[in-house]
Amino acid sequence: MNASSSRLDPAFIRRQHQRLVELRAQLRRATRAGEAEEGGLNAQSQNEAREFEEDAQKLAMLEVEGTLVAHDVRRLALVERALSKIEDGTYGLSDVSGRPIAKDRLEAMPEAIDAVEDTVKK
Repeated sequence: MNASSSRLDPAFIRRQHQRLVELRAQLRRATRAGEAEEGGLNAQSQNEAREFEEDAQKLAMLEVEGTLVAHDVRRLALVERALSKIEDGTYGLSDVSGRPIAKDRLEAMPEAIDAVEDTVKK
């Protein structure tokens, strides 16, 4: 039995797995929608009469959408990593140090793959 499974009970890990699967689906939908919206804004702006103020607003919207999509893509990678850690029995252990991740942190962020102490050192 590894350190993770002895520290985290199987019911907790099952709940976290379900939360991660649901979060993965939600993030996939969000990234697809965000990418589609960005494409729609680009196409729409090419067909409209040019107004500088409108262009500035559209550019700002694209920048915000792009930032949100990038954030979701990074978070999706963390979710995928956390799911693979569940499969290999290392969920709850930091990728950086191997130390246990606080259960409160995992409850707040099921995709956490590093202990707080490890993220501060990065």
